[in-house]
Amino acid sequence: MSSILRFGDCWPFIAPSAFVAPGARIIGDVTIGEDSSIWYNCVLRGDVERITVGSRTNIQDGSVVHVTTNRYATSIGDDVLIGHLAMIHGCVLENHSFIGLGAIVMDGCVVESDGMLAAGAMLTPGKRIRRAELWAGRPARLLRLLSEPEIAQNRRGAASYVETAKLHKASLAV
Repeated sequence: MSSILRFGDCWPFIAPSAFVAPGARIIGDVTIGEDSSIWYNCVLRGDVERITVGSRTNIQDGSVVHVTTNRYATSIGDDVLIGHLAMIHGCVLENHSFIGLGAIVMDGCVVESDGMLAAGAMLTPGKRIRRAELWAGRPARLLRLLSEPEIAQNRRGAASYVETAKLHKASLAV
């Protein structure tokens, strides 16, 4: 069973069509949009700032989303794909951005639309990944520009999670 918990006077708001998997923890000032999915054992802790997740976004198993007290909220746009075990902290992920498996996005960072942070990469505070850029490494650096077919593939990956989440939600309702 997932935990949807109040913090202070703030309760999470989760759109009815969203999927929150068993074992996920959603705490405090968190908003999750339509058809988004928060997978098994994720933690979204909006205790000292706000977390906003747009529509059709997926945050995959074991990922953590947090904020920075009185400094950085976390804003995640629509159609964002966040890979397993990612750490998202006090940053902005614009629509259609892609965060790879085990990647870390730190305070004050921005990943623009169709920007990608590779698996295992660490985006250090204040960095900006521009549209169609692929960054990799620890610390992350610009590797190259993504091709239009790669951008289309990333977008299809995010869209496929909407359908997968519906299957999980239906299976668990039985």
